[in-house]
Amino acid sequence: MASDHERLREIPAVQSIVRALRTTSSVPSIWIYEAAQKVLAEIREGVQQGDAVPPEAEILARVRARAQDLATPHLRPVINATGVLIHTNLGRAPLPPAMMSHLEAIATQYSTLEYRLKEGVRGSRHEHVDSLLAELVGAEAAMVVNNNAAAVLLALSALAQGRQVIVSRGELVEIGGSFRIPEVMALSGARLTEVGATNKTHLYDYERAIGPETALLLKVHQSNFRQFGFVASVSRRELVQLGQKHQIPVMEDLGSGVLLPLTLEGYSEPTVQEVVRDGVELTTFSGDKLLGGPQAGLAVGRREWIERMKKHPLARAVRVDKMTLAVLELVLRWYREGRGEALPLWRMIRMPAEDVRRRAERVVGTLHAQCEGMDLDIVSDWSEIGGGSMPGTRVPTYVIQCAVPASTLGRWERSLREAPTPVIARVGRGRLMLDLRTVFDDQDALLTSTLAETWRAVRGIEGGKDSEDFGVSEAGAGYRDSHTPAAWGEAN
Repeated sequence: MASDHERLREIPAVQSIVRALRTTSSVPSIWIYEAAQKVLAEIREGVQQGDAVPPEAEILARVRARAQDLATPHLRPVINATGVLIHTNLGRAPLPPAMMSHLEAIATQYSTLEYRLKEGVRGSRHEHVDSLLAELVGAEAAMVVNNNAAAVLLALSALAQGRQVIVSRGELVEIGGSFRIPEVMALSGARLTEVGATNKTHLYDYERAIGPETALLLKVHQSNFRQFGFVASVSRRELVQLGQKHQIPVMEDLGSGVLLPLTLEGYSEPTVQEVVRDGVELTTFSGDKLLGGPQAGLAVGRREWIERMKKHPLARAVRVDKMTLAVLELVLRWYREGRGEALPLWRMIRMPAEDVRRRAERVVGTLHAQCEGMDLDIVSDWSEIGGGSMPGTRVPTYVIQCAVPASTLGRWERSLREAPTPVIARVGRGRLMLDLRTVFDDQDALLTSTLAETWRAVRGIEGGKDSEDFGVSEAGAGYRDSHTPAAWGEAN
């Protein structure tokens, strides 16, 4: 029997593997070299534990596959079949393909990012969207930063650093990734004063707390949670009247701001226009949630406060780049032109459940013809807005439900995630579920072929010796029950 040393000498050199694959692979050499190092290191470790050296053909195949994986960008498009419209983990609001030619031109050429063509002088990147946004919501002025948390941080830093900000205990919310309003406030240098109780806050709670150092009355919209039962809160208009009485501005963090009327299951989300009309002097909200645009933090309100924010040193640290501005300007123009409901997010929200069912029937018909042993049904269910928006509300839909054995379910769900164009599905009650509300029309054929190919591959594995059972991903397990929505993704 050969010793470990003798077997280690049978392992080919890295350079020989690279030379063998360089001429037959389109993958850049750097990834082939890195893959060869990793694969040979794994083989070496296996030999030291008593394994045999694999045949050269197997080694080349493993290196080729690893190199291809290394060469593939991590940020990739996927098919979202979860039914969660604003899915934080999957990129939130998708953008219209019609905007991509403009974005490509801005990205690949020089642009008027900070240049005024008429005067031939330096301009400001704020000018591209600020007046458009302000006109859209009826505010005096506006500005854009990289996300809503940054907008809140900048506003508090510019308007309340070292001074008191009063907020209800019931509104000290946690946004995504464990970031909390009190922590953002502390970072800004503002002094937090909590008033009221978790479930009830009254107008007199705010009034008692007002003093000579009060800079702002802050209202935080419950965009990612709702309170029921023995609860009470101060309305926006009441807080504005109190602020006017004491000459203290009112700021509201809307979280997920909406520009079009939206009511689901009797719950209406306040529009940014309504908040401005109610007299709130500074309002912040997100660009990539119910707005349906790119990630951004938008601030609208009195010109005096917006100008102070623009001049604060932190404004440069949280400013947006030309790509965000290019897309955001087009999104806002669509709203101004009355085309807001043509944005992908709004088309998905407004899509009738019967349209989803008809598409599902076509997909199921094709799969039944192509895949032996696939047990498919179409059942009524619910889609979610997601992204910490419209909490507790649902959109009626239909899902394709695939009943398969537990071992097959785990393998299939993983195979879908690892497909060339990954498919992210829901898993619940021992079934794989696909909601076509969040699958674009032109993806139906690709979804169907991916489902068929992965199904046949999984069934082929089960017919062989390999019986390893793969687990179900966290994303796929997000819905515990088809009719009981779970919280998907982070709130903000």
